[in-house]
Amino acid sequence: MSLTLTLCLMIATAALGGYAGWRGAQPVNLARPRLVPWRFVMLLCAAFGFLLLIHLAALFGIERAT
Repeated sequence: MSLTLTLCLMIATAALGGYAGWRGAQPVNLARPRLVPWRFVMLLCAAFGFLLLIHLAALFGIERAT
């Protein structure tokens, strides 16, 4: 995966994670239940962003210690 694609995915993941965090912090409306688990989506975005950060470090030549 190229550097450009990795950075674009990181930006998209951060945007989706921020939106999911905002939606997950909204007060509960019992008349209209949530159909999307926004806090779980935020957690998935954080995990995917961490993987992208590791991939970005590998693209720059940083190796992990074994």
